[in-house]
Formats: sequence, C-alpha cells, structure tokens
Amino acid sequence: MKKDVVIVGAGPAGIFTALEMIRKGSKKSIVIVEKGQAIENRRCPKSKIGKCVNCKPYCHITTGFSGAGAFSDGKLSLSYEVGGDFPSLIGEDAAQELINYADSIYLEFGADTHVEGLGNTEEVKEIRKRAIQAGLKLVDCPIRHMGTEKAQGIYLSIEKYLQEHGVEMLFGYECSDLLLDGGNCLGVCITNGQQELEIRAEKTVIATGRRGADWLEKICAEHNIAHQPGTVDIGVRVEVRNEVMEKVNETLYESKLIGYPHPFKNKVRTFCQNPGGFVSQENYDDDLAVVNGHSYKELKSNNTNLAILCSHNFSHPFNQPIAYAQKVGELTNMLGAGHILVQRFGDILDGKRTWEKELHQSNLKPTLPDAVAGDITAAMPYRAMINIINFIQAVDHVVPGFASYETLLYSPELKFYSNRVRMDTDLNTNVNGLHCLGDSSGWTRGLMMASVMGVLMGRKIAEQEQ
Repeated sequence: MKKDVVIVGAGPAGIFTALEMIRKGSKKSIVIVEKGQAIENRRCPKSKIGKCVNCKPYCHITTGFSGAGAFSDGKLSLSYEVGGDFPSLIGEDAAQELINYADSIYLEFGADTHVEGLGNTEEVKEIRKRAIQAGLKLVDCPIRHMGTEKAQGIYLSIEKYLQEHGVEMLFGYECSDLLLDGGNCLGVCITNGQQELEIRAEKTVIATGRRGADWLEKICAEHNIAHQPGTVDIGVRVEVRNEVMEKVNETLYESKLIGYPHPFKNKVRTFCQNPGGFVSQENYDDDLAVVNGHSYKELKSNNTNLAILCSHNFSHPFNQPIAYAQKVGELTNMLGAGHILVQRFGDILDGKRTWEKELHQSNLKPTLPDAVAGDITAAMPYRAMINIINFIQAVDHVVPGFASYETLLYSPELKFYSNRVRMDTDLNTNVNGLHCLGDSSGWTRGLMMASVMGVLMGRKIAEQEQ
C-alpha cells in the first residue's frame, strides 16, 4: 500500500493529526492503522456481567478508535500547566493557543460548553491557603468534562468526519516494525495476525498512546531513534465518600495537588479526579491489570476517586523504567490473583491486610466490586508507599477526612509514558520522515495535550504542501 501519510494509533494525537490536515486543506492521502476496533464496535462486557473477563487479543477500554479517551472520564484540561512537558518544547504561550484551538474543535463536535473550576475565587483562595499550610501546591486548572458516555459520541462524530473526508482506517492491525533505509523512514509493517502488509509513506506518525509506550521504547532502541528514559509514575487510586470531597468538587471539580513529601522528596501528585465516579480496571499486554477511574455525565456514585502518583526518575546504569513499573504491577496482580487489590488506609497504618468483610462494614462502598481485598504494601516499593502515605496525610489538611481509616486505596495505578523521544520544535526525530506523538512519545499526558500535539503535527505536514 502506498500513502502520503501513515498514522499508527487512533488516539487523540493521531486523530487530530489527520483532522488538522483536512482543516488546513491538505490533499495528501492518509491511512490510520489501529490495533483495536472502530468506536461503534468497542464493547466492554463488564458493563453487563459485572466483572472483567480479560478480553483477548486486547482490552476494549484501552484499545480502539480514540484510544483510552473514549472510555475514560473524558476530561479536557484547559491549561498548559497540566498534561505533560510538551509546553517546554514549543513554549507555554504556543501550547496555550493550541489548547484553546483544540478545545474549540471538541466544542464543534458536541462537547459540553460548561467549564468546571472557573470562578469561586474566594473558595479557591481558601483551598490554596490550606494547601500551602500542608506543603502542597494547588494547580487550579479549568476542566471541560465530556463524560465517559458523552466522549464516545463525540469521538464517533470525529471518526465519521475523517472517513467522509477520505481518511482510510485499518482496524484490527498493529504495527510490527518500521521500514527504514539508513536515516530515512519509508513506512511501516503491519499485521492482523493472519495477514502482513507494508504501507509505504512519505510521513510516518507513531501515536500509540500509553499502551504503546513499551513497544515504542523497544522500537527506538532497535532502530537508534534518539530517546532517553523519562519519568515513570507508580501509585494508587484513592476512593472516598463524596461528602469528604464535597467542597473541593463544587469549587474546582478536580483539585490538582502537587507535593514533595519527606523523607525522599519525590514529586507526588493527584491526577484524574472523578466526582461521583467509578473505579475501573484496564488490561494491558501480558494480562497486566491496572486501575483507573471513570466519571459519567449522568450516572453518578456516592464516591469520588482520584489517582495519587509518585514520579520515579532513574539514573545510569538503569534505563528500563517502564519495565520497572510493569514488574510492580505484575507483583500486585499476583497477590490479587489477576485482579486489582484494594486496602483501607487505616489498615495500612496498622500494618495489616484488609479483609472482605471489613469493606462491607464501612460507610464507603467500593465502586469496583471485583477488586480483591488484601495488602498492597506487600507489592508496592517502600519508597513509593511512604510517599503515598505522607502525601495522603498532607492532603487531609486540605480535605479533612481524606486520610480516614476507611479511605480505600486500589493498586496498581501505573502510567506508561516514560520513554522520551528526542525531537525538534517541528516534531522531527533524528530519522527523516518519522514523527512520534502523544503519550507514547513521553511528551504528553492526557487527552488535551495529546490532541494539541496532533494539531501541531497536522499543521506542519500541511504547511509542506504550500
């Protein structure tokens, strides 16, 4: 197959690359290769049977058109301060302008016009004051909440738009390798398990998301694509009653707190807060089960969940941070017999595991019913566990009750975007014709910034036609 542009991965970065090329009047032929299915064919059986069945060959929550975005909480962070390190590459002002532009596109395709976290100045000041007293930094980022169920409809509209404008989509195919000739990328090799194809293209865009970060790291090492180990995030998903988070939820919707707790002073942060949300399970390759959180526009629970993530940076000679995080996840899965582990915060402090009957005695009822009660400290590295404990106790000064005995911690919560691909401000790698975008590139974290990186890529490709 011969195309002008081949995009590997139909997550936000890949989608917005094609979308912006069309909007800029590009005449180049485009094909998107996606391991999963079209969004209308993505089905998670857990919604019907109540438990994860570890779908093969991939998890429908993390794989398919729009990537994990369609089945996540669907939150768009509207500040350049949130979403990764991409602003350090192109500049903060440029990043914010691109965020505003990408946001306008989401609105065109049906995103809610309401923005969470605006106004409430005095209430925000009070929350920030308490955060400062606790040694934490509050990042009050405006949020456009699409919602898990609404996001699917928005991305379905985008999918149809791309198809109507001539973008070819190959679902059920994954990229097995790059076609390289010296320092030039000529395209990709793809397979659906039965058939192998070569797609030759002038431009190859790799946008495989967090799920594809490990694969891209191996490809970079094999083909001498300039990269370096970056940060890997290891943590837990915390769940509390809505009453505990009520003030913060009403004022900010999502409270992004950052701290550097003693004794290690590693960066620890909150991420992906879901008021009235549900804790969820995602399955990655090699049967790795990780925890996440969803938040719907209509369906609500009695609980709020959020991630607490510890940033780990490794130095020479270690250069496999993604593999390190995977090992932590595998050990936790082993303890839970392939399921997510859940433990009460008070039991952690008491040095005991949590028993199933104790969960039923609490005010707080888990929203992930098939999570296994146990002891996450038996698998979590000491450094990360101490960081999490001390951070939770600091947050308790901002949100009284956050560190209560019955607060639930689910594990493992892992973010695979450690590998950082080196590129210039035009998103060129050291291999001619090859570009790496989104969370798999190590430059972005989350829907909006990945979308922004795709917008810039689409513009750069379109500009070369003029």
